[in-house]
Amino acid sequence: MRILVMGGSVFLGRAIVEEALRQGHEVTTFNRGRSGEDLPGVRAVRGDREVRDDLEALAAGGEWDAVVDVCGFTPRVVAESARVLSGHAGTYAFISSISAVADWPSKQTDESSPRWECSPDAGPDDGDYGVLKAGCERAVERYFEGNALIMQPGLILGPWENVGRLPWWLRRVARGGRVLAPGDPDLPMQLIDARDIASFTLDQAAKGVNDRFFTTGPAGNTTFGRWLADCAEVTGSGAELVWVADGFLLDREVQPWQELPLWTPISDAAGVWSSSTAKAEAAGLRCRPVAETVRDTWDWLKDRDHAALEARFASWQRHGIAPDKEARILSEWDAR
Repeated sequence: MRILVMGGSVFLGRAIVEEALRQGHEVTTFNRGRSGEDLPGVRAVRGDREVRDDLEALAAGGEWDAVVDVCGFTPRVVAESARVLSGHAGTYAFISSISAVADWPSKQTDESSPRWECSPDAGPDDGDYGVLKAGCERAVERYFEGNALIMQPGLILGPWENVGRLPWWLRRVARGGRVLAPGDPDLPMQLIDARDIASFTLDQAAKGVNDRFFTTGPAGNTTFGRWLADCAEVTGSGAELVWVADGFLLDREVQPWQELPLWTPISDAAGVWSSSTAKAEAAGLRCRPVAETVRDTWDWLKDRDHAALEARFASWQRHGIAPDKEARILSEWDAR
């Protein structure tokens, strides 16, 4: 196929480009050249998707079998891309999020669950991340004249992660010592590797599918305890995981998801790890073991300049509990 990737230099976009090149596809990337380097083998087009002239120049310069949009966050911006690229590609694959579903994470969800209300022409101040993603989906569905392929990923991990959740845990566990582990070690999770989303997206685009899929790991494909044990194993640090109850952490104002990445007290989010992947699996989604994702991420991370990665990926700096706060909570847990 001839594939146009909007973005394509960071995390999931990079995984999609790598997989497309591996499969022998002809890949064009369109980005500003600021977030990362384009992979060797692509035709790189520089431009800003928020500039109409840049989009029109892109469209005038090629025809594609599929567009894969991994960097759409504002509905009216995605709408403009969909309008300009109509007639220049057969499929528009939009990478959305399970956060676009109004009932997630409070309830169990699937593709039939209602999305947030949001106009396909909404601006950046018309909602939060999930609401705007729902509007972006509608923008593709309304304005692209062709197949609208909507991917709604859950929690994505893997090499080149720019969000910083798994990298933070790997770095913390690698330091060794007593590690504050939150909640219940037997809590089932569902995690997916960016590379598995990439394969599934490209397969569906090749088939010309016009549909919407939850693309996350199958429910229970790991537990919090097993996942952190995988981190300890690959780093070889000998870290001791000390499991501290949800309520104890909440009483001490530990911020779920941010200070201890992926920790969400289940009482507040009963459906966070129980979304149905039946439809995507029936269509061919296959997920590698989470332990493989942890290992490959550590292999990518361990010898890199972590300070440089923190400077490059701003969200890395928003994750993780301060060492003194962690030590204080562990001491209070011991003394309870």
